[in-house]
Order: sequence, then structure tokens, then C-alpha cells
Amino acid sequence: MAVRQFEANVRNEPGVAIIDLFGEINSFTEEALNAAYSEAERSEPNAIILNFTSVDYINSTGIALIVGLLAKARKVRRRLVVYGLSDHYLEIFQITRLADFMNIYSNEHEALADLAVQD
Repeated sequence: MAVRQFEANVRNEPGVAIIDLFGEINSFTEEALNAAYSEAERSEPNAIILNFTSVDYINSTGIALIVGLLAKARKVRRRLVVYGLSDHYLEIFQITRLADFMNIYSNEHEALADLAVQD
């Protein structure tokens, strides 16, 4: 199976930045992931959403990178939420307790609707 190069694109909705993630999240993605997160922060959103719908693989370093993003968000009291996790990665987020610190949604519509209610 061919490895898809990591890519992260930022989109903005009112009060929310969405980072669409593609490919594999591992040690090689740190710079691009942090750059996308910094771009998302520029609009000073109330929340940042990570879209994992097109993520093929996350290794332990990738999980650590996500923990790092969570730490950045918590430091400035910004919500970090996710959607689009496969069943396998949903279980990983639960085992690693990431699910205790960020809301996890099935899709973008659910995430945006819940964030709108909470604001």
C-alpha cells in the first residue's frame, strides 16, 4: 500500500477553525501539523476542530503530536475537538484518555452544532 504524504488544510467557520488532515500522522508530520495549527490560531477562534476523516494512520509519535496541540489549546483556554476518527482510532483516543480532554464527534455537522450551542 502506498503511503500518502501528510497534508493539513485550514478552513474557517464563524468562531471556529477546522484543520482537515490527510495521510499519516507520524514524526515526519510535526512541522506541517504545527504550521496548520498556528494558521488556525491566527483567526483567534473559540475552538479548533481536527478533521481525521482522511487520516490513514496515526502512530505513537502522532498521538504525542496531538497531545501537544491539546496542551497548546488548553494553555489559552481554547477548545480542541475532533471528528472523523475510525473505530480503531476512537478506541486509541479512549485508551490514551485523549477522549477525556476533547470532545469527539462523528462528523463536522455534529461538531459545529455542539460548539454553537456551547458558545
